[in-house]
Amino acid sequence: MRAAAEADAAAICEIYNQGIEDRLATLETELRTPEERRQWLKSRAPRHPVIVAETTQPDPISNRPPTAQAGATQPDTILNRPPTAQAGLAAPVTVGWGSLNPYNPREAYRHVADFSIYVERAYRGRGVGKLVLTRLIELARELGYHKLVLSAFPFNAAGMALYVRQGFRTVGIFKEQGLLDGRWVDTIVMEKLL
Repeated sequence: MRAAAEADAAAICEIYNQGIEDRLATLETELRTPEERRQWLKSRAPRHPVIVAETTQPDPISNRPPTAQAGATQPDTILNRPPTAQAGLAAPVTVGWGSLNPYNPREAYRHVADFSIYVERAYRGRGVGKLVLTRLIELARELGYHKLVLSAFPFNAAGMALYVRQGFRTVGIFKEQGLLDGRWVDTIVMEKLL
């Protein structure tokens, strides 16, 4: 885990776009570009950090799409680039990212933060989300936040289990909060006092 840098924009973009395409973690529907993510990183205030999770372990054979299987022609992505050996170690690969985000611009809400977590498809279910969320909670405490809040899809079982294990409680459900691919979806609101 480390603080994100401008050079991480492309990897953050790629992982975020997977989250948008998979329709599991966001009501966002427009794919992002590395340049847009670069500008987003530059615009972040110190109280709203972005972090990345990296590994030097080989890419797991798991839930990669069929085009990423051995022998298939693969697009250039962070998972299929050959590692650069340095002192016998593979180059780090970004496998997830998270951010603390403004909850509300009003001064009374300065001690409340929203957060985002996205994990590379092939690394989901391997503890990356837990590591990112644990670090975000630590950062929130260090930055003087009193509470973290989130809005998530109730059908994202892995995400919901993670939030509950990390001590978040359900505040309520927004019924038909967003229109996603022609159907109304609910979102669940959760909070954790720090």
